[in-house]
Amino acid sequence: MNISTHSEENRQRENIVAKSRSLYDRGLTAGSSGNVSVRLDDGWLLTPTNACLGDLDPARLAKMDWEGKLLSGDPPSKEAFLHRSMYEERGMAGAIVHLHSTYSAAVSCIGGLDAESCIPPLTAYFVMKIGKLPLIPYYRPGDPLLGQAIRSLATKHSALLLSNHGPVVSGSTLEAAVYASEELEETAKLFLLLRNTPTNCLNSDQIAELKSVFKLEF
Repeated sequence: MNISTHSEENRQRENIVAKSRSLYDRGLTAGSSGNVSVRLDDGWLLTPTNACLGDLDPARLAKMDWEGKLLSGDPPSKEAFLHRSMYEERGMAGAIVHLHSTYSAAVSCIGGLDAESCIPPLTAYFVMKIGKLPLIPYYRPGDPLLGQAIRSLATKHSALLLSNHGPVVSGSTLEAAVYASEELEETAKLFLLLRNTPTNCLNSDQIAELKSVFKLEF
């Protein structure tokens, strides 16, 4: 590993710790739930299993190769396959945030949602940062079949909602993935607040304009 590569890895380790602590401090994850990862030139970093996102040690983050082998650090989250599936289908993904955030998790438990787009286009910012949000059927935590379900959708979607579980959000950088996760949580809150209330969503022309102006793909 050359000096510049080592320096970038250390920067990303510190970045994961800082962003994860911010998510925890603001109540977007609780206990040892949730996991965060960042792609590197020679593998990827992932928060460890049973680790609290509010109390991470940058030196103990799991470093993985693309075969799923632990190269250094503590054992990775049991949901490492979830991240790996997303990375392998989305070459543009530089980071992934998976949370059990309250409002998004609540939406994931509602019956009768549109599986292709389970939260409607309530705001332009939701469309810009998330696009369409598919709902993946329930799988028990750690079930490898969840990885296959993610692969089937990740090519076209940067964010997914796992039924009775929570969101998985990718971004070009960790900052982008965090911001998109926050936008998703706020829109999930709006969605719940507006249930059973006549609501104006963005129409197809308005969405098409956003896709054209901001070069969105979904």
